[in-house]
Amino acid sequence: MATISSTCNLFLPIILSLFPTTLCATVLQDLKNLHQPPAFNSTILSNCLNNPSLRYCTSSPIMDFDEIFKFTIVASHLCNESNNPNCVESFPKVDLRNRPNIAPLYLSFDFFWKYCPLSIMSIDLSNNSMKGGFPTEVFYCTQIQSLDLSINAFSGDIPIQSFSSFTNLTFLNLSYNGFSESKLSDSQFFKRFNSSSFLHSGALLDPKKFTVKAVVLLVCFPILVIFMVISLVWLCFQRPDFLPRKLQRGWRFTPAILKAATDGFSHKNLVGMSDVVHIYKGTLRDGTEVKIEMYWDDIPRDSYRRFVDECKILSKLHHKNLVRVLGWCKSRKFRAIITEWTREENVEMWLSGSSPSWNHRVKVLMGIVECMRYMQKEWPEIDYELDTSSILLSDNMKPLISRFKVGDHNNNERKIHRFGVFVLELILDKKVQEEFDGDDAEFVRYIRTLNSADLRQIIDERMEITEANFHQVKQALYLGLMCVDQSNSEKRSLGMILNTVARAYKTCLFKPIK
Repeated sequence: MATISSTCNLFLPIILSLFPTTLCATVLQDLKNLHQPPAFNSTILSNCLNNPSLRYCTSSPIMDFDEIFKFTIVASHLCNESNNPNCVESFPKVDLRNRPNIAPLYLSFDFFWKYCPLSIMSIDLSNNSMKGGFPTEVFYCTQIQSLDLSINAFSGDIPIQSFSSFTNLTFLNLSYNGFSESKLSDSQFFKRFNSSSFLHSGALLDPKKFTVKAVVLLVCFPILVIFMVISLVWLCFQRPDFLPRKLQRGWRFTPAILKAATDGFSHKNLVGMSDVVHIYKGTLRDGTEVKIEMYWDDIPRDSYRRFVDECKILSKLHHKNLVRVLGWCKSRKFRAIITEWTREENVEMWLSGSSPSWNHRVKVLMGIVECMRYMQKEWPEIDYELDTSSILLSDNMKPLISRFKVGDHNNNERKIHRFGVFVLELILDKKVQEEFDGDDAEFVRYIRTLNSADLRQIIDERMEITEANFHQVKQALYLGLMCVDQSNSEKRSLGMILNTVARAYKTCLFKPIK
């Protein structure tokens, strides 16, 4: 190829007169294979003395001759690729339109754009489908008069402020790209050009798109608001457990919550049933395991109101020896009461199956008496059952009263009587109790006639009574008899009962439980 004169100030004031190149070599091959001629550095310095405005002369305090040499190689190839008529004399334009195979390559040579020849007046990189952000490399060529980046896939923001360096720019085309919308029409930059420079560039607000967006916003936003309101209402009435705890409705459960907790009332969660009651084990959304008693009976509205009022009261009970009532539920087909999940074992099963020791039985008695004291003080209007079949045992063998009824204000004597029956069931052999068949008066007279030896015979032998604790057992037995004996004029107070059981309980604390 023809050499470039070392004195040509319009293009490269040194360069290729110092080495021959051939048109058949690619720019990458030349960058790899060509080396600086011996006089390259001195020629560069001489040229800077003659024309100090050249960019490589002012690029930095210390010239990078290797980088300048690579710049001359790329400039030579790019000038020819741009079809300039006489690259020996001048390099007026960079024209890589419709060249998608090489345009990105030349755009990637930062060292060329850094030393952009002052003779370049036009840059055309159109129709190359190039992607990425705005090619800021072109801003090095501050002298250009024309810039065409149309029909590509550039995206992101247009660096409007950087265009201030293009003082000679008279033609700009950024059309058919994917730039971000910006307020170009309000900027001084836009006033230098017109909308034809930005057709379908994405940078201008498209009136049609704006209209569509406005219509979509005006239509969809109210629909979205209505949908959210409906969803919130649905959550409030159907699944309040999804709401923040402060917004949940206390102890009120919904059929949807119970259905979710029991996997759709699946058979595997059904733990008991009768003609009227189905009992399910469920797990609430927060992981709490619950017992759900569903009553499939049709009751009058007044009865249902009483049911709800009772549930509200029972939900307020809090004691370690009470099964906690969590809430209730109403449906067209059923009503339900939800309690915490407990073991299915009751005291009756415990007595007949595991042969508990006296210390264990005293522990159960203590829990029951403490709970009775709490109920008498806080909730005297609530009645409860104390038979061995209704008192459950927790995992750590803590007794739990599980059956309640609201509305009996004068039942203290009856509660003490039930406690006495419970004490006797806990101490005596079951066969002895069955012989009297509920005749409490006859039973009490019979027990009082027995001496200590005979008394030992009717006590549950599985307790393994010793001389040390026989006195405690006998005291507890007489306590039970006193509670049961309605003919006894001695005043039976819950405080006296609590003191008696507490003394036995404290004694048992100092002995290992067998």
